[in-house]
Amino acid sequence: MTSSLHPHWDFAREMRSILLRFVAFAILLANLLLGGNEGAEHMHWIVVVSYLVISIASVAMARYLPDRSWLKTFFVVLDALLVALLLSAHILAGPVTENHNLTTTSLVVAFILLVHVGLKLERRLVLIFSSIVLVAWVAMLAMTAARHQAAGTLSLLGSFFNQDLGLTVSFGFTAFAIYLLARDHDRTRKEALKADQRRQNLSRFFSPLVVSALQEKGDALGLERRDAAIMFVDLRDFTLFAEAAPAPELAFVLAEYRQLVSQTIFEHGGTVDKFIGDGVMAVFGQPRPMDDDADRAMACALDLVDALNDWKNHSARHGHPALDAGIGLHYGKVVGGVLDSGCHSEFTVIGDAVNVAQRLESLSKSLDAPLVVSAALMARLRAPVPPANWTMQNDVSLPGRRLPVDVCYLPRGTGISAAHEIGSAQAAHER
Repeated sequence: MTSSLHPHWDFAREMRSILLRFVAFAILLANLLLGGNEGAEHMHWIVVVSYLVISIASVAMARYLPDRSWLKTFFVVLDALLVALLLSAHILAGPVTENHNLTTTSLVVAFILLVHVGLKLERRLVLIFSSIVLVAWVAMLAMTAARHQAAGTLSLLGSFFNQDLGLTVSFGFTAFAIYLLARDHDRTRKEALKADQRRQNLSRFFSPLVVSALQEKGDALGLERRDAAIMFVDLRDFTLFAEAAPAPELAFVLAEYRQLVSQTIFEHGGTVDKFIGDGVMAVFGQPRPMDDDADRAMACALDLVDALNDWKNHSARHGHPALDAGIGLHYGKVVGGVLDSGCHSEFTVIGDAVNVAQRLESLSKSLDAPLVVSAALMARLRAPVPPANWTMQNDVSLPGRRLPVDVCYLPRGTGISAAHEIGSAQAAHER
């Protein structure tokens, strides 16, 4: 069963197609009441009553059971059988003559119901309906031709290849055209669903602007070397909390924290590269580098320091653990894009800059600082360094790295509201 992007639109479309049923019913009833069906009145009454019952049942199905695929197929088969029954009343029930016995009524109903099935835009249903009608129609023409030959009025071939066969071919061509339209619609719908699903997946990690850029590039996201700002955020003492916390509380705290961090990152045009437990890795400059990547990363980090401190106080007031957070921020060369590892592909960044940012986040714990920023990122700021109680420390050794780095950090507990306001204003100005 094909899923839909707009279920309410699907229901409205189904109701429009059902209107065609009642148009066909009105034609059948008018034809019956106006006469002109000598020898086939009984069959017409059967068709009219049966069709009314099927139409009412179809309306109920569309309203209360819209997702039952087998019911759709069942009603389409019934429609096709009724058309075949109507055709038989005009092809087989009449006297053996060389003239065709089809009436305008029988032809109009056959084509209207074909259009009705086509409005469902499901090629499977079009194929089922048209196949039943065409097989029955051709079989009746063959039987009529045999009767003509037996009566000696026409040869078998002469009786078969007549106006009735031309009408059958016209019906078949129309059915084929509707089938192609349904097939094209099915492909378009699947492509739209895939694009929508891809956008939803991307929106979990990227800001809306970055999602649009990714969709424009399509799959052209190979590994590239570029400059970027890397941020790591991690909660302090989360492991101790996770060991004893009930699962629902653990999930609640982690979900709140992740939502706060990712939303702040998105607001500054950053990318959530990955979640690692209570850790979050973010990138500014991937997949689309910009001149203000460092400024937006700094503004985001300052906003996060303030937001995470508010979240900590809010959690404490509501009986949840009051967890501090540490942030490491660095700017440097990275290799970013889709990293293919066989069965699993990952959109990420790698390189020394990533390792340095992670080490700075770890350093924030020993420094008792909510934010540690490398001098390399400070040097890339286009605007003045946001005013705050910055502490400079040179030649800091990082585990696993030969060269030391110079860092600036904010001691925990120092006021940063001014920096928060300036950082937010810078981000708004740059955007």
